[in-house]
Amino acid sequence: MARALEGKVALVTGGSRGIGRAIAERLARDGAAVGLTYARDEAAAAEAVERIRKDGGRAFAVRAEFGRHGDAADLWAAFAAAAGDHAPDGKLDIIVNNAGIGRSAPLATLTEDGFDELFAVNVRAPFFIVQQGLTRLRDRGRLINISSGAARLAMPEAIAYGSTKGALDTFTLNLAKELGSRDITVNSVAPGVVDTDVNADWLRGNPQAEAHAAALAALGRVGQPEDVADIVGFLASDDARWVTGRVIDATGGAGL
Repeated sequence: MARALEGKVALVTGGSRGIGRAIAERLARDGAAVGLTYARDEAAAAEAVERIRKDGGRAFAVRAEFGRHGDAADLWAAFAAAAGDHAPDGKLDIIVNNAGIGRSAPLATLTEDGFDELFAVNVRAPFFIVQQGLTRLRDRGRLINISSGAARLAMPEAIAYGSTKGALDTFTLNLAKELGSRDITVNSVAPGVVDTDVNADWLRGNPQAEAHAAALAALGRVGQPEDVADIVGFLASDDARWVTGRVIDATGGAGL
């Protein structure tokens, strides 16, 4: 039986760890050749690629740093160089904008530099990655933006971060309208608290923090990277061909 994404090529930004790595692994299991980007930790990216290959999948690492002008152009040049036989024509079928940074700073203490960095990485980079990637993305392709429950729930301690994800959701909505004529679907996936290395310092080994995070979700537990990755896997597949312009809540029912 053919796998859902057999013959497809995918790009997952920030795919060397956490949610991005789980997404890369899921898309590879479904048959896609996955390019996963990393900023500095080449060893983590190599390990992620090796694990996918050991499991019978196809993957390659792409070095890309986001947050400065020209980052999208550099990404696509690096993608073309790294893809090799996986994408000899430079084309692909799935783009997952997952790379992002978080800042827990309230309005009173957030600096202008911190604000600019958040929007440069979380909003400007995905915008121009897509802009410059549209000639590479095949018709009937999939664009999936990783948003956050912080765009829907009031979190004053992360006001700028939530604002970046709200902007990303608006980007999703408009892209879905613009690209519908090419049969390209565009959706956001909005996780809540997820047990990744980014949250490890305050979450892991802290029963009180874990209990608090679990209590936020109606399903009563902390999210896992695979919880988000499996939603992305669905959206990337043909089963989701009639879903576009949506923000898919992946918080386990936070704020209900």
